[in-house]
Amino acid sequence: MTSFEEDETEETATCLHMTFYHPCQQDKMMFRCLNFCKREQVRADETAKFGRDSNVCHYNLVDTRVSRIQFSLQFYRKLNSSEFCFEIKNLSKKTKLTVDQTELGYLNKTDLPWKCIICFGDFQILAEIQEGEAMDYFETHLHLAKVPVLQERCLPSLQPVPEEGIFPSLSPSQGKSPIEIDENESCSQQGGGWMSF
Repeated sequence: MTSFEEDETEETATCLHMTFYHPCQQDKMMFRCLNFCKREQVRADETAKFGRDSNVCHYNLVDTRVSRIQFSLQFYRKLNSSEFCFEIKNLSKKTKLTVDQTELGYLNKTDLPWKCIICFGDFQILAEIQEGEAMDYFETHLHLAKVPVLQERCLPSLQPVPEEGIFPSLSPSQGKSPIEIDENESCSQQGGGWMSF
């Protein structure tokens, strides 16, 4: 046998992709301590903490309005299943945290959906879970958004927009006409679930 044949099969790790946005990110640089565009391994028995206190939180958000520990993520395997998930817990006494339409008060926790938006204050984080098999660790992969992730979520996904602005399935012959939406309308008016604090 060659050394290639003797090597163990490499497991893929569950990866949590997180895309961060704040309206003042250019001026205040609150994400300057985050390691973007590089995957990081986190042991399965560790809790990933996000907040202002760099002594406690591995994911440091540099903003005085962020709590010392804002929230945590715990990696776990569902009972009687091979499916891996994340649980998010709000650790801020001052600020509620929303996961899509679910509002979490202090010490409230919920399962993180496979794709969701986490909001607190003016912070918006798009979280997407990529499945893997590794049990001893998971990975995080952080990204920085240039536009609000809520704005992105309000737009129809994977729906091409013809230059004429009319979708073939909505032709006037069917008694329907296109609906014009002001680009300045907020997602909350369109069901996006954003709440300002």
